Amino acid sequence: MSRPPYHGLDFHVGKTPLVRLKRLSELTGCEILGKAEFMNPGGSVKDRAAHGIITDAERRGLLKPGDTIVEGTAGNTGIGLTVVGHARGYKTVIVIPDTQSPEKFQQLRTLGAEVMPVPAKPYSDPGNYNHIARGLAEERGWFWANQFDNTANRKAHYDTTGPEIWEQTGGSVDAFVASVGTGGTLAGTSQYLKERNPKVAAVCADPYGAAMWSWFTNGNLDDDDGDSFAEGIGQGRVTKNLEGITVDKAYRIGDQVALSVIYQLLHEEGIFVGLSSGINVAGAVRYALEHGPGLTIATILCDSGAKYQSKIFNPEWLLENGLEPGLPVESALKV
Repeated sequence: MSRPPYHGLDFHVGKTPLVRLKRLSELTGCEILGKAEFMNPGGSVKDRAAHGIITDAERRGLLKPGDTIVEGTAGNTGIGLTVVGHARGYKTVIVIPDTQSPEKFQQLRTLGAEVMPVPAKPYSDPGNYNHIARGLAEERGWFWANQFDNTANRKAHYDTTGPEIWEQTGGSVDAFVASVGTGGTLAGTSQYLKERNPKVAAVCADPYGAAMWSWFTNGNLDDDDGDSFAEGIGQGRVTKNLEGITVDKAYRIGDQVALSVIYQLLHEEGIFVGLSSGINVAGAVRYALEHGPGLTIATILCDSGAKYQSKIFNPEWLLENGLEPGLPVESALKV
């Protein structure tokens, strides 16, 4: 009897379950399905981009064991790069806005990344965390992951997330919903699904203060409509990962709606996720209510809520910021 093949941690990025969200499925008459990306080795959907970027760089001869990877990130891509990087022999330097949750800083440092907090500044500012990461790469000969404009990010989702959803739904998926940080998840996954069935709708769920709803709806980058506490999503420009994709519908999702969704998922279904997941799921519900019943709608459960306990799972923080954890999801959605 031959011995089965064994693999390191980096081999086990992806292949996450597609979980039925029971209460919201019953509410809408559709199958609302969440891809449990918090079950990746680094705990988020960004492990896929990290793995895709690293392996692409290896194939192109841009990385060799012992090299340093530098990246500007809101946290999860940095965690993914560090976890996959350790498994494949690399060091990581993570440039991160100082507005992100303290749990992300603690986790990155515990994992062994060199962490460089910087003031949060827009992309147009030379002090933006992405520009700082690029500058460090140029000065020190490090590899800049460049998750926003490195299309190995999008391809990772085309190669893995899309095929997994197609297989897990038996090809019955009608719509895919995702928020935009870099754009890789929405672009790569929807591209694959549309190639298999052009009728699959690509849907963007955008937080307030981001520009993608306006871009996909009106063709402009107007983002002057509020703000959001969601971390890791909310884009003000068309990244290379977003170029050329077709999005059929976009929704603005407020923080209170997303918060009600994640508290419902936690208390009634045992699913512990962050605010970006709530925005995704709320977008799926909005699409279901407009286009259902009877549809199968897949979305992304981006990461665990453990990274946000000091904020969105902290009653004092919620009170200070005018958010209500006890607001029923039907009331928040105005169903």
